[in-house]
Amino acid sequence: MVRPVNFRMNEQTAVNNYFQEDPHLKNAEINKKAQEEFDQFVKVLREHGVNVVTISDNLERDTPDSIFPNNWVSFHQNGTVCVYPMFAENRRKERREDIFELLEDNGFQIDNIMDYTAAEEEGIFLEGTGSILMDRVNQKAYCALSERADEDLFIEFCEDFDCFPVIFHANQTVEDKRLPIYHTNVMMAMAETFAVICLDSIDDKKERKNVVEHLKMDGKEVIKITEEQMCHFAGNMLQVIGANDQRFMVMSTQAYNSLSDAQIKTIEKHCGIIHSPLDTIETCGGGSARCMMAEVFLPKA
Repeated sequence: MVRPVNFRMNEQTAVNNYFQEDPHLKNAEINKKAQEEFDQFVKVLREHGVNVVTISDNLERDTPDSIFPNNWVSFHQNGTVCVYPMFAENRRKERREDIFELLEDNGFQIDNIMDYTAAEEEGIFLEGTGSILMDRVNQKAYCALSERADEDLFIEFCEDFDCFPVIFHANQTVEDKRLPIYHTNVMMAMAETFAVICLDSIDDKKERKNVVEHLKMDGKEVIKITEEQMCHFAGNMLQVIGANDQRFMVMSTQAYNSLSDAQIKTIEKHCGIIHSPLDTIETCGGGSARCMMAEVFLPKA
């Protein structure tokens, strides 16, 4: 997780991230609130025994979205680190090799770096585990195509990582228009035994049926959320491991409060829930709890 030093509403991402809103606050105040939310979030995760490796952003780079590292990097069980092409030019500055050194210092082993960033020169993007939803156990990857998720590059990724691609289109209503959702991980979250998904965002019935069939084929309980709940970041969750190998579904307090009692009970059948308030980060950044965590599957050295 990357602690922000210059967090604000990123004008370069707002063009197709319809979750972002202008809070009408000074940037210094926005950053201060984001730092407080970040620190509280890390504290809550650690209280549940989750191993959190944090690093600070630095002021030299001017990277307002550095708090969302999962979009530029992913870490895999075979020792591979994957680096991705980013839509917004100022987000490309978030890529930092010293983060890899920090992980190695924390006992993780990096054997190979897979770099897809040359695609930026052709205007082709694939934004990490924002665009790609991995089911690592069943060797599948789900992707809602958008300006930030190119189909051909996604298929290339799936070939490189020996995953079966599940491709679809997901939309949200913006001023009475159906427009592409910028990242798969705001409308869908994958856990070991269940998936949280806004099926209403998949307008094509065949695509919707295909996604559900793949989830059920792999024994996942499908927990449906509404588009309104998705707009409260109820799709932006991540399952993590805490103390005593206990599983937790991590989300923001806004996401948690948007869920019905029945939805909460269904999740709690499978694992515990951790939530923390992330209102400023969600409003300005258009991302939530899942976007803030780049999960590390690297082997231990």
